[in-house]
Order: sequence, then C-alpha cells, then structure tokens
Amino acid sequence: MRFTVLLIVLAMAPISIFAAQAPSRDYARSMVISRSGIVATSQTLASEAGASVLEHGGNAVDAAIAANAALGVIEPMMNGVGGDLFAIVYDAKTKKIYGLNSSGWAPAAMSISALAAKGFTKQIPSNSIFSVTVPGAVAGWSALHDRFGKLPLSHDLAPAIYYAVNGVPVTEMDAKVWEQAGKVLAKSPGFASTFLPGGKAPDTGDIFRDADLAESLRRIAEKGRDGFYEGPTADAIVAFSKAQGGLLSKEDLTAFQPEWVEPISTTYHGWTVFELPPNSQGIAALSMLNIMERFPLAEYGHNSVQALHVMIEAKKLAYADLAKYIGDPRFGPIPVKALLSKELAAKRAKLIQDRAQCQVLPSQLLSELNAMASETTYLSVIDRDGNIVSLIQSNFSAFGSGLVAPHTGFALQNRGALFRVEPNLPNSLAPRKRPLHTIIPAFMQKGDVKIGFGIMGGFNQAQAHAQFVSNVADFGMNIQAALEAARFTKLTFEGCDLLMESRVPESVRKELAAKGHQIQVVGAYSLDMGRGNAVMRNGAGVNFGASDPRADGEAIPEAPPWFRVQ
Repeated sequence: MRFTVLLIVLAMAPISIFAAQAPSRDYARSMVISRSGIVATSQTLASEAGASVLEHGGNAVDAAIAANAALGVIEPMMNGVGGDLFAIVYDAKTKKIYGLNSSGWAPAAMSISALAAKGFTKQIPSNSIFSVTVPGAVAGWSALHDRFGKLPLSHDLAPAIYYAVNGVPVTEMDAKVWEQAGKVLAKSPGFASTFLPGGKAPDTGDIFRDADLAESLRRIAEKGRDGFYEGPTADAIVAFSKAQGGLLSKEDLTAFQPEWVEPISTTYHGWTVFELPPNSQGIAALSMLNIMERFPLAEYGHNSVQALHVMIEAKKLAYADLAKYIGDPRFGPIPVKALLSKELAAKRAKLIQDRAQCQVLPSQLLSELNAMASETTYLSVIDRDGNIVSLIQSNFSAFGSGLVAPHTGFALQNRGALFRVEPNLPNSLAPRKRPLHTIIPAFMQKGDVKIGFGIMGGFNQAQAHAQFVSNVADFGMNIQAALEAARFTKLTFEGCDLLMESRVPESVRKELAAKGHQIQVVGAYSLDMGRGNAVMRNGAGVNFGASDPRADGEAIPEAPPWFRVQ
C-alpha cells in the first residue's frame, strides 16, 4: 500500500521537483552499446544488411562488404561499384592493423599530351569520359574477402542484390542530393535511363529499383573480381568509353590490382592515430594533429575562439603541404617521414599568429579543386570478436562522372578530375597513375580501447578527422558526441573563407571574424561537414557504435544468438 501511494504521489508531482536530478547532455543520440557486433553506416537498411550478415556467421569484413554493396544500391550518388575503396582492418587475433588501397589508375593511353590532343590543357572536365579512372571497389572487396572473409562472397552481396531487384525507399538526405545532381547530369549518356525513373529524381519515400545493377552484382557474386573486370560488365565499360572518345582498355581493367599498405600514424595526447599513406590525404589529418598538439586546446575549451583559431590555421598549414607533396608514391618519392615529424610540426606551429592568414607557404596550390564537391560513403563495423573494419568508398562527385555504360546500372567515377595537367608535379597525370585521393578511413587506439572512424566529404575529411580526434582526446567526448559536435570546414586551399555550423555560438564566430576569418554560417547539422560513423571496443570487450545525425543512417547491433542458447 505504501509503495502504491508513493507511486501515485510521484506521478501527480510537477516535473520541476525532478529538475535538480534530471541528467542532461549536449548531444542528441545515445551510443549503441552491445557485446555483439555493430554496423554503423549512413543508411539504416545498409547497417541492417551488415548486421544480418554478422548474425549469419560472417565477420566484420563480410559485414563491411555487405553494407558497402547495399549502400551502392541505396545511395548510388555517393558510392557504388563504379568507384574506389580504401579500408583499414584491425585483426583482433593477431592484434595487427592492415591497410588496403584500392584506388584505380588512369588508362595506359592517358597522358598530358593525349589530353591536350583532345583539347584539354588546364584541367580534366569532371563530367567527361577523361575523368573516368579504373573503378577499384570490386577489387577491394575481393582482396578483403580473400584475406579475411568467412562467408562466400555471394552471401555478402545477397542483401544488395535483393534491394536492387525489389527496390529501396529513398531517404530524406539522398532525395535532396539526387534531385540536385539529376538536374546537372540529366543529359549525361546513360544517366537518365538508370537514375531518373519517370524522367525525374525519386522523392523521399519513392521506391528505386535497379535491375541492371542487380545483374552486375550477380556476376561479381558468382565470379568475384573476374565478374567485373572481365566478361560482360568489363566489355560494356570499355565499349562505352570508346563510344565517348575515351581511352580505357580491357587491359586497364584486367591488370588493375589493389595494394596492401602499411598505415601511417602519429601520437596525439596518448592516442595513436592511423591513416593510410599517399596517394590519400590521410597524412594531412596527422599533420594537423601534430600542429594542434603544440597548443593547450583542452584548456582553451571546446569550440572556443582560441581552439578553433588554432585548428583552422593548422588546417591551412597541413593542406599546403598536402597540395605540394602528395601524389602516387609509385611515380616518385614522397617525404612522408618528414611531413609526419614532430620537429616539422613544431616549426609549423610557430607560424600560427593571432590573426588569420589567408595564404600560407608553400604557395603552389591545387586551385582547380576548390569548387569540386565530393560524394562518398563511410562505414565502420565491429564484430563480437573485436575485429574492426574502417571502410570508405566513393564516386568522388555526386554520381561520379554521371556516365553509365549500357545495362550496367552504375555510374563511373570521376576521380581523374583530380589530376594536375601540368607536368613534373607529384599529382601530374600519367599513364596507369593514381590521382591524389580525398577519401580516407581512420583508426585510433589507446591501451585496450580501439576506435574505427571516418567522416566523408572531399577535402573536408582530414580536417574533420582531426576535429573528431580532438573531441575524444582533448575534451573527453564519447564517439557519438564527438561525431555530433559542431564542426567547421574549409573546402578551399587558399583564402580565409570557411564554413561553420550555426551551433558554434555567435559570440565565438564574431571573435573569429575579428581575427580575419571569413565565416559563412551553415545549418546546425550541415552536409557540408561530411557524414561520419564510428565503432569502438573497450578493454572489457564491450562494443560501441555511433552514427552522424547529418545523414540518414544509424548504428545497428547484431542480434544475439537467442535460439542457440542452451
């Protein structure tokens, strides 16, 4: 009776009596926490696909392939088999970290002189056939699966094939990007017949089907990489390239192989942070962190004037070196060790003044990249054994080149637009060369705690990685809060302009403007800041997942083996 009366009294009490005890927080979502595996992607159905593969006996690599393939169906503007792939794999059994670079190369017949003969002497048009490089994603799946997978590849691709045949409802963010890109690419060969059903981009909630992509995926499921780089799909790509005046050959496809690489790393306040080496921009994130470490950001406070000023200026310094030195290491030495040295960071940090600098040395910058957008998908997976996959995959621009070979169902990427067409530079165009790449997966660890993370969005990525790491290491945020926290991004390599989310206080923005920063305020959770995901494992063997509210996805745990429990 006493208990019943107490409940009635509490139920009738005003909410205000609990105010002093009610918990509060400054981020919106909770982490997903489980002892089972977790899949975090930008699309709920893709996360569900990966989680289902875990439930059926797959490991983190199987789930990552399943989720990535499903994403290619669900958000084809962001990624797909026509794009490239990078991954970091943490193998819990050996406690080793592996890196995979599966970025494709330019055709063997592609050169600066060949491009000049076609009339292009300043840059490669992003929607032309000359921007198309060999797609690396499928070779990446094959390499990951052959080395680490447990299930047949056909099992990993089953969810994507199902969605391609039966259709998927288009989500909110994707519908907006789809509509914008569709207006630009509507007349690109093959685009409208594949991606504009009924002559327009699908609206939120519309069902999108892609029977041609289902057939392309079935060939991969049956024959692995040979189902893509040889046979009907390869023949269609090469014939289409020739019809458009392109230079891609069958040998460019069949000869391509991904590369297992040693991740590069630096330390930041007790954490070791890993990125992939050039030709990716991962080195810029590590350079930023090395410079940031020279300042007491934790004392300054999160998103304070002092902390943001240091981060913005560190970005400029790190990206200036990125522009000058980074390209394909197979075509010339790149000073990775020097660029990652703490000594260089100390010298660069001394260049940060109280005022914003609109141009920093070196001055030889990639100005043609400034206006380019980027569409990418990142996913992270952890399984119950603690294996972690940090995987990123992209078409570069929305729908890549916008070019679709007949009956393939996917757009070809336009990574070649990143090449420089001036000779004798690290990123100069050359036959069978890989361009400087924006997409980067990441991994960080401290003791027994391990985090696989990534944030998408062209040249936003390295600076977003540095902000995420700082949120965790300097300000003690959990992985969900670190993803959600308000960010800035500077998409150009020159100038003092930058974008900043409206959640950064107006008073802070005004003080930064007084220092010379030219701030454009964007939405509270802006796609300009990229879309991230993260997974973590602590020392007790508990898994955590997080997904960025700037996207339509979520982290989904694997269901425990309910019916196998005795």
